[in-house]
Amino acid sequence: MANDTALKSLIKCKVCGAGHDGSPDGIDMATHPTAKKLLDRSLEFLRQVQNLRVTPGKDLESRLNREYGPGNAYFDDFCTLLKAGLDEGWVASGEIDGPHYRRGKISHPVKESLYMSLTAVYFDSQEAFAGQYHKHPYGEINCVIPIDDTFELEGLPVGVNWQGAGWTSLGPGTHHYPRSRGGRGIAFFFLPSGRIAYDAKPDDPQPPFK
Repeated sequence: MANDTALKSLIKCKVCGAGHDGSPDGIDMATHPTAKKLLDRSLEFLRQVQNLRVTPGKDLESRLNREYGPGNAYFDDFCTLLKAGLDEGWVASGEIDGPHYRRGKISHPVKESLYMSLTAVYFDSQEAFAGQYHKHPYGEINCVIPIDDTFELEGLPVGVNWQGAGWTSLGPGTHHYPRSRGGRGIAFFFLPSGRIAYDAKPDDPQPPFK
C-alpha cells in the first residue's frame, strides 16, 4: 500500500470510539488530549532541533542520541505519550501488514511545526522484519521507542546500525526497508514537508550517509 488513505484497522479508539484507520487527516487534537500534549511537546522539540542548524543525517543522529536520548525530558515524554496513545487506540491505528505492522498520521506539516509531519509506526516481530520500502526526499528524524526492552530499529548503513531506545536520522534522498527486531516498539518520525515516497527501489543509487 502506497499511502495512508489505504490503511484499514479493526482498532477502536478508547477516546472517541472511532476506528482511525491510519488517520490520513491526522488526529483531532481538540478531542484527544494525549495527542495534544504530544503535539505540543513535539513543537517544542522541533524548535530546539531547528536551533542545532543540522540537517537530517548522520551528524544529527549522533547529536540527538548524545543530547536527546533516554533520560532527556523530550525523549521520555515522547515514550510516555506514544505508549498512552497506543493504548488509547489512536497511535499507529492503520494496518499495513496485519496487526504487527501498523502506521498512523498524527499531524500534517504546518507552519507551527516548522512544516514537519508527525507519524507513528508500530512493529511487533522478534525476528528481523522489513516494512514498506520508501525514500525520504528531504530526510527523516526518527525517535525509536521500545515497548519491549529488546526492540531495535535499523538505520543506515544497512546491517550495521541497529538502534534501541534513541534516534535514527536519514539524510535527503536516502531509501530503505524500515526493519525492526526484538519485539514490540514504536517509530515516531518527523518528515520535512511530510515528504515520503514509495516508488524507490533497492537498486536505486543511495546518497552518501553523512
